Amino acid sequence: MFARLMPHEGRFFDYFTEHAALILRGAVELRAMLDNIGELEVRAHNIKTIESKADAVTYQTIQLLHQTFITPLDREDIHQLITRMDDILDLMEDVSHCVFLYDLRTVTDEAKRLADICVACAEKVEAAVKMLDNMKNSEAITKVCGEIDRLEPDADQVLRSGLAQLFRHEPDTRELIKMKEIYELLETVTDRCEDVANIIEGIVLENA
Repeated sequence: MFARLMPHEGRFFDYFTEHAALILRGAVELRAMLDNIGELEVRAHNIKTIESKADAVTYQTIQLLHQTFITPLDREDIHQLITRMDDILDLMEDVSHCVFLYDLRTVTDEAKRLADICVACAEKVEAAVKMLDNMKNSEAITKVCGEIDRLEPDADQVLRSGLAQLFRHEPDTRELIKMKEIYELLETVTDRCEDVANIIEGIVLENA
């Protein structure tokens, strides 16, 4: 209780918000890449730039954590939140790398649908993170986190449907292997968004 009354470092929330905005930008770029494979190189470069900026924000957050005596949230929660957020963009860059290295010429509707769900999850992550600096927003934050939880099963369903279509109709084994990995990475992006939502829900329960 005493610690809550002490002045504390508020830049953590600025870093969270900045990182969340980069996650959304990365998701939008990834969707654009899969919607128009002809823009692959430009989009891959953009995603790499965004991921590098997010790495810098993550580093700044952890450095601030080491330097701060009184933190606005539990130290472990701060560390977990920023590192799990960074995992999201790392996975988006993994997708970008795979699309580039595999020299994909066509993208399935299922991959595009998964990219749409990634954008929707990223939008919700940003919305939840933006409200985290004020626990009066606890009800609204919990609602947004619940929306992320409901999006993740949609991604699971698209993944299963996409894999079924591949194994039934794709005659080229190499193409099957390529798309299977892309599907699984995209679905994992939504898993990591759900992880972030779970961390945020835990923070709200502890602090509201």
